[in-house]
Amino acid sequence: MTHALIIGGGIAGTATAMALRKAGISSTVYEAYPTGGDDIGAFLMIMHNGMDALRAIAADEPVVAASFRTDNAEYLDGAGNVFSCGPFGPGHPDPVGPRTLTRADLYRTLHSELRHRGGRIEHGKRLVSAATRADGRVVAEFDDGTHAEGDLLIGADGIHSVTRSLIDPSAPTPRYTGLNIAYGYTDAADIPLSPDTFRMIRGGSGFGHTTSPEGITFWVVHLPGAPLGKAEIAATTAAQWRERATKLFADDAETTAMRIINSTTDEIMVSAVHEISSLPHWHRDSMVLVGDAAHAASPLEGQGASTALEDSVILAQCLRDLPTLSEAFSAYERIRRSRVERLVVFSGRAATMAEAKEKARPERRSWLLDHHIDWDTPITDSARSLP
Repeated sequence: MTHALIIGGGIAGTATAMALRKAGISSTVYEAYPTGGDDIGAFLMIMHNGMDALRAIAADEPVVAASFRTDNAEYLDGAGNVFSCGPFGPGHPDPVGPRTLTRADLYRTLHSELRHRGGRIEHGKRLVSAATRADGRVVAEFDDGTHAEGDLLIGADGIHSVTRSLIDPSAPTPRYTGLNIAYGYTDAADIPLSPDTFRMIRGGSGFGHTTSPEGITFWVVHLPGAPLGKAEIAATTAAQWRERATKLFADDAETTAMRIINSTTDEIMVSAVHEISSLPHWHRDSMVLVGDAAHAASPLEGQGASTALEDSVILAQCLRDLPTLSEAFSAYERIRRSRVERLVVFSGRAATMAEAKEKARPERRSWLLDHHIDWDTPITDSARSLP
């Protein structure tokens, strides 16, 4: 049986392992962190297209059980005027999405499901090098002095991917978008709640929040400026983050964002936002990239997890249906490249309120949400990009 080495135990890595297993390909996931992943405390949304990808490998039900539904979107200007509202993907046949949950809960759910299916995850394995031998087998070396051997290596190691630099040492580095992003939570009952709806104030470039059935409000705020490093983030207190965030809204008539931020707990997660608009090479020899390692968009459209899940399933289909790694990798890249590069452009921050209002129209997002994967339809070597 073909065996894959998957570098990275995040969303893309674990989903790829499950998809490969369904395709009859064994794998081992190698996760650099002892227990989880970077930025694990933040929350995310899995959109209709992401749930569709999970459904293709029968992994949707555990994720539904660990999350809550967020059906609707509402966009407001700084004065609190609603300029767009309605369901995500009006008329979409998805019966359960979109879903909101923390990264930690998603990691735990996917890891548990993979292990339940007999998959293997090894923690504390940080990749330092990999090479393809003359016989086509690939050998991965880890920083603890161990190594692993397989038929192919899949880089699911995120935006700062080591695998990407091994495939192409001259690959472009991630570009800072001009935004830092902070996430927090509050269970205060005296703030405006937003059940079943994700509300975005300032049209998609300011502050967003949604409320779980248990009354916990998840919020995110975009902090423009220089990229924040890990040392600066670690040295900044929650009170300082709250003060910095609320200053962005001090002149707005709409004070919802300020009230929610000021009521939050001290558990605030902050990171700088980077993107990768295009890579010359997604694969080389026996190595290939998935998820943020291959393409990374700003989180403003909430599509990072969903498009990574699409990658995982489609790569597994290509490996299942095409006779060689070269053909499978090439078909996978042809199918995926234009879609994800279009997402990077679309996810850019709206510079004006007029642009924000245009992007908020549901029909502008249908190409993202309507993506469907039919697991039983074979991939051919003439596969082309899908919308």
